[in-house]
Amino acid sequence: QGLLDAGGTWTGLLDSMPPFITDRDPRPDDDKFRFVTGRRPMVEYVHARAAENERGVTVHRGVKVEGFTVSSHGGRSPHITGVRTDTGDVRADIVVDAMGRRSPAAEWIEAAGGRAPTVTSQDSGFTYYTRYFSGPERPHQIGGAVAMLGTFLILTLPGDNDTWSVTLWAPSGDRPLKEFRNVDKFTKVVRACPFHSQWLEGEPISDVLAMAGILDRYRRFVVDETPVATGLAAVGDAWACTNPSAGRGLSVGLLHAQRLRDSLRPFHDPATFALEWDRVTETDLAPFYWNQLAADHARLEAMAALREGRTVDVRSPSILPPQYADAARAMLYDADVFRAVLETLGCLALPQEVFARPGIWDKVQATVGEPISLPGPTRTELLALLA
Repeated sequence: QGLLDAGGTWTGLLDSMPPFITDRDPRPDDDKFRFVTGRRPMVEYVHARAAENERGVTVHRGVKVEGFTVSSHGGRSPHITGVRTDTGDVRADIVVDAMGRRSPAAEWIEAAGGRAPTVTSQDSGFTYYTRYFSGPERPHQIGGAVAMLGTFLILTLPGDNDTWSVTLWAPSGDRPLKEFRNVDKFTKVVRACPFHSQWLEGEPISDVLAMAGILDRYRRFVVDETPVATGLAAVGDAWACTNPSAGRGLSVGLLHAQRLRDSLRPFHDPATFALEWDRVTETDLAPFYWNQLAADHARLEAMAALREGRTVDVRSPSILPPQYADAARAMLYDADVFRAVLETLGCLALPQEVFARPGIWDKVQATVGEPISLPGPTRTELLALLA
């Protein structure tokens, strides 16, 4: 309700059902595909206000956290007992690291005498160019929010308070496409995409905003079956983060927080909880991270092949990992496969779970059609627009 009061917008993943699907009958659980959306500042404002109004919660603003306080660990993993701040120490039974993708927790653990967590990171390989618009009527969504159009992708998202955004994104090494940052050329490219040009029908409220150098980063706080520290739980981007192309950062963070709530309910000693939290994270959350990396790698490979004139299979323009490429095509024709894929996009279930359900993969195999190329400029036409 707070999101709606602040101007959030009801939207539904089923609104983008492809026209090739003739079965338009509703399903009993279709409500799970509806949600309230908005720009991140609004969403964070509403959640911050809800936290401040929650009984038993005290929010300290303008206080800088400078490190962890720890108890003597006698050669074992340090036990975190709270945080050091610029206004004094705060003691805690459990410290939740929700400091985001730039969290210094790994360095703080080492400073406290603990082992370094396992950390893997790489540049996501994409650059994003986004422009925001406002208008009295939200543009009609044709197809999914994300569309791969040859050697670039387009993302169209509704926002709050009569706003929406259009994003063009491309491999960072594709130099001609850096011209997306030019407002006139950005507009020309979007106009050349028949399923997306209607998203320009509003008042621009920003320039084209570029974002690059985004890291995919994964941290694991159990090494050699031993926690690097106890008394700590990293959540959301502080644990693992990917590029924003899937728009699932908040969804994964909320899912992770729910798992933390459930894991803390039983009584655990600190070491047992640390191992259990690692197990839950690796089982329920880590596949989202690794699936995203696999899908991104497949996209980059497909676009590189198209640029170089090589034969390429572009069956999977979605965020599904490559082993589910057939599902990305079948979802264009079958209503149940379409919903199955939406579950994975919305973090309602993992692909490994969805496609193991009785009958779903049979539907995939029975309804896989020829790849459908969405209308848009060819590579030659795209370069001409950007010249």
